[in-house]
Amino acid sequence: MATRRFFALLIPLAALAAAWPAFALDYRAVTEAAPAYDAPSAKSKPLFVVLAGTPVELVVSLEGWSKVRDSRGDLIWIEKKHLTEKRNVIVRQDRAQVRAAAEEQAALVFEAEREVVLELLEAVPGGWVKVRHRDGQSGFLKAAQVWGL
Repeated sequence: MATRRFFALLIPLAALAAAWPAFALDYRAVTEAAPAYDAPSAKSKPLFVVLAGTPVELVVSLEGWSKVRDSRGDLIWIEKKHLTEKRNVIVRQDRAQVRAAAEEQAALVFEAEREVVLELLEAVPGGWVKVRHRDGQSGFLKAAQVWGL
């Protein structure tokens, strides 16, 4: 009897675990330097300015406002008009190695320091992403080296 109950609970949990990757996080980029607020109102307390291109994770969307999480985990409110669906990522390590191909042995194109924002061009199988620097250089780096995917 206890075994039957165990399996009755296990099956829905297994189905939920299998579907988990379908719940992708929703990321945006800030279109221009914009103030971050502690509440969804221009009359609330401004906290700091979010730089153009900064990737953020969309948490809640209300009329005219979005609650977002930044790469440090801070939750802030920003006017929805300052967000775009364009995807950027931000370097999480001291130095991220951007390579000519999606493999460890590929030639090094450039290194990006922590907090550098890169345009996300595409996700590549094997845990790599193709990115472009604002100066025009592009290449591949390990997805684990950036935030915003």
